[in-house]
Amino acid sequence: MARNRYNIDEVLETPFDIRHFKRSFKYIKRHSKKMIISLILSIFAAVSGLLGPIITQYALDKTIPAGDIRGLLILVLMLVATIAISVIFSNIRARIMTVVGQDIIFEIRTDLFKHLQELPFEYYDNRPHGKILIRVVNYVNSVSDMLSNGIVNIILELLNMFFIMVFMFFVSVSLALVVLAGVPIFALIMLFIKRRQRKAWQQVSNKSSNLNAYLQESITGTRITQVFTREEENAEIFDNLSNAYRGAWMKAVKYSNMVAPAVDNISMLVRAAIYAVGLLIISPAGVTLGTIAAMTSYAASFWQPIINLSNIFNNFINNIAYLERIFETLDEPATICDKEGAYELPEIKGDISFENVTFSYEEGKTVLENVSFDVRSGESIALVGPTGAGKSTIVSLLSRFYDLREGRITIDGNSISDVTLHSLRSQMGIMLQDSFIFSGTIFDNVRYGRLDADEDEIKAACKTVCAAEFIEQMPNGYMTEVNERGSMLSGGQKQLISFARTLLSDPKILVLDEATSSIDAKTERLLQEGLFRLMKGRTSFIIAHRLSTIKNCDRIMFVDNKGIVECGTHDELINRRGEYYKLYTSQHEEIKV
Repeated sequence: MARNRYNIDEVLETPFDIRHFKRSFKYIKRHSKKMIISLILSIFAAVSGLLGPIITQYALDKTIPAGDIRGLLILVLMLVATIAISVIFSNIRARIMTVVGQDIIFEIRTDLFKHLQELPFEYYDNRPHGKILIRVVNYVNSVSDMLSNGIVNIILELLNMFFIMVFMFFVSVSLALVVLAGVPIFALIMLFIKRRQRKAWQQVSNKSSNLNAYLQESITGTRITQVFTREEENAEIFDNLSNAYRGAWMKAVKYSNMVAPAVDNISMLVRAAIYAVGLLIISPAGVTLGTIAAMTSYAASFWQPIINLSNIFNNFINNIAYLERIFETLDEPATICDKEGAYELPEIKGDISFENVTFSYEEGKTVLENVSFDVRSGESIALVGPTGAGKSTIVSLLSRFYDLREGRITIDGNSISDVTLHSLRSQMGIMLQDSFIFSGTIFDNVRYGRLDADEDEIKAACKTVCAAEFIEQMPNGYMTEVNERGSMLSGGQKQLISFARTLLSDPKILVLDEATSSIDAKTERLLQEGLFRLMKGRTSFIIAHRLSTIKNCDRIMFVDNKGIVECGTHDELINRRGEYYKLYTSQHEEIKV
């Protein structure tokens, strides 16, 4: 299963899509002033550096032959000054662009995180979390330099080439043409490399994503791996994914590494041609030693911007796939969102109605079909039935974690699809099957959904759900730090903390999905009293496999065969001797045994 799942490469468009690059300009525009200042400083630094060969030419052709020591010292000071100006301006520019790059990283990552928070459960149901994580961390880091330094450097290097050509033609038109003769050769080489290089780096992106996703899941599931002694099999899967990444990387690097040697060879050939043409073909009288020295220096300088542009091009090729992935994530529709004209749900009483509700997670696989029922304000409803029958689906639809395919759900006559998500969920207390504990203190975990709660309220909530006793026995009580996912806590302790978190929100509608599944029988008995106190006056939905926890609910609904098979009080359903009776008696037989 893992081998197949993590070897699936996400498909990217093969051709470069200029739309992605245009979209990135919204981040660049925010820093345009700093980038313009950086470009101006870079131009001054470049022009200052290009004065060196002309100063050298003048010294070789005029000052040294004339024995002008004073003039030579002035030229040396001028040369040092041009180098100093170039270095100082370059350093200032580097500092400005470092800040811009980090700002762009922050902005893109913030936009990604905010969007990920709004995406529906379906998005996370269908993707390994490691593949999502790599986009927020690795990909954003990779593209930031491209969007900051990359744009400025392209303009700068093109201007450098222009200035160098101006200086070259000023020194010698014929030798400048010799230098430019190497450009068509380089263009042919780049055309050969370009397409292959882009495809190769897309493959690196895919293999890196696969490897990261499997690594993240493996770390999270280390305990299960050791329980089932899966170390060797997992190591083999990791080796395969790692080798696939290494192979893709080596292939991509092979194409990238073709550029620099090509430029170096062309540059050397051009410089050799300058000597050959200047000394052998052109009349020696027309070419001085200073001219040769200046032109070879400019020739080397001319190819440096081309090398830099090729490196920038490599960077663009390497990172455009990451940019596509980032925008692909940002384009993922937040299907569960406030529709146009959505209004704030007024303070609710808790009358709920399901009207011909039909839902499926996958096309053609219906979980609920034409489900209809009404719940009165303050009524407690228990949902029981076999695994996968749709119990959790009912409460997920009520909480609007998924949107309906057909039908309607109303609260106090308000369709939940017509009100804002915040006004809906802020009046609901929802405890899901996964008792997720965040890294931080127990105190912060309990008040996660209500930051304005004071210490007394938090302690009261913990006491109600029987969590206060074990919390107060911990080293720092409520200020005890817990690790990610609460690894230092037992399953029952995590559930009790989650329970307290739900109760603290003081909801009008309470949803408890297997809220006591990890709690021992003794704690469960103690919890019952607090539970019933809490449920009083609130509309409550309780999903439980242990039927002893729901006997006193106002109504029990048996969910199976895509709908509500039976509905009534505990005594009524027992007397009917239907599905609920079979389930209840089977559990009691197990207890007797």
